[in-house]
Amino acid sequence: MPETDLLSRALEDPSDPAPRSLPEQVSALLRALAAPPRLAAHLRLVHDVACELADWLAEFSPALTFDREAVLFGAATHDIGKTVHTDELSGPGSAHEPAGRELLLAHGFTAARSRFAATHADWSASGVSVEELLVSLADKVWKGKRVTGLEDLLIDHLVRAAPGTARWEAYLALDASLARIAEGADARLAFQAAYPVRA
Repeated sequence: MPETDLLSRALEDPSDPAPRSLPEQVSALLRALAAPPRLAAHLRLVHDVACELADWLAEFSPALTFDREAVLFGAATHDIGKTVHTDELSGPGSAHEPAGRELLLAHGFTAARSRFAATHADWSASGVSVEELLVSLADKVWKGKRVTGLEDLLIDHLVRAAPGTARWEAYLALDASLARIAEGADARLAFQAAYPVRA
């Protein structure tokens, strides 16, 4: 099957349960870049998990304001630099992070939106935003990975936003949400593995 067909399938696959579709502007960019099908599948999965996290956060902590659309865009594009550094699709590396930010900027996206490509792996930086934490968290928990330090930073935000909320209460609520999301990790990993790194 030609790579363009595989890319289209990764972006549109309606399998059950199907991950949510990427924002149209992101799908169009991935097509224009002839992105590897595996990357498109991965971005779709992380975007889907970010939607779940954003929904949970809005319900659990309505006092904590955040830019939902920025989170979803960030999750949908966080690894876009791997269209340049394709070796990092199947191996370690961080060259895709600054490359992704530069690629998004070059395609007319704002610095505020483009930053997620560069910051999704560095949640411990000073002044990290709730939006950046959510993108980083989605990029971990989609495959069932839990990162205590990352989760603790989000709990800090939850407690600060609602002073009457006990830390243990925020922890238990986040833990339950992440555990529920992690239960679908095997299906998500299988969905991603169905698409090749290269056609």
